[in-house]
Amino acid sequence: MVGREFGNGVRAAVESTGMTQRQLAEALGWQEAKLSDMLAGKGGVNESEVRELLAYCRTPLEERERLLELFSEQGSVYLQIPAEGVPDQVRTLISHEKEAIEITDWSMILVPGLLQTYEYVEAVTAKAQTVSEENIPKTVAARAARAEILEYTRTFTFYVHEQALWLPVGGEEVWREQLAHLLRLSVRKYISIRIVPRSIGMHAGTCGDFRLMKFPKYPPVVYIESVRCCLFFDDKETVDTYENILKDLAAGALDEEQSRAVINSILEGLQ
Repeated sequence: MVGREFGNGVRAAVESTGMTQRQLAEALGWQEAKLSDMLAGKGGVNESEVRELLAYCRTPLEERERLLELFSEQGSVYLQIPAEGVPDQVRTLISHEKEAIEITDWSMILVPGLLQTYEYVEAVTAKAQTVSEENIPKTVAARAARAEILEYTRTFTFYVHEQALWLPVGGEEVWREQLAHLLRLSVRKYISIRIVPRSIGMHAGTCGDFRLMKFPKYPPVVYIESVRCCLFFDDKETVDTYENILKDLAAGALDEEQSRAVINSILEGLQ
């Protein structure tokens, strides 16, 4: 997980030089296979060699520090703490969302981030204690832009607890438009929105919100966030645990048609 993000970043640095991998390897006095393994996230290099490569590529300091952090963090669990802003603005999540072909999301309190309207995002961000007032517009715009990945070349399943629909985020007008937005999205064939009703009581999803992302060539990744940090897991045991939670949610959730009826009934009550 972290290894491939590191490899992607280094590949971009190499491409910025306009040199082939062979030319760059020769300039550094490396075997080409060594550079190829590095770009594939397979290791085979030490930190000083990573620094040497990035310096040769004239990689900007901020990107260089990010790649060195990724290099030091390679493993089955990755923790990120953003400098400011909500955790799901971290570059790693955005990168993984763009590469995933299947995303399954579970949300208990709020409408899932990818389904939020701009005004809903704005209301949520304004209440966040991690975003300074002057950075709210930039954070909201960046978060809302992530919804661009909602297109037909991939599939999305959203499990949403009924209580999230009843939370009047941003006032009645914003709340009403958010519910209408869910109804519009729910008819897209590649988006499945399933409501977990309050009537089922206790369920496995009370462990907290999370997202499972699947990729064409890499192992699945589980993403979990808190107020000030976010975690990425790709070890089989953790992924299996969260897949079992999703099975439990699927068993208790309403089907798509029933879910639309619940959303519509709440919306009609606000008219």
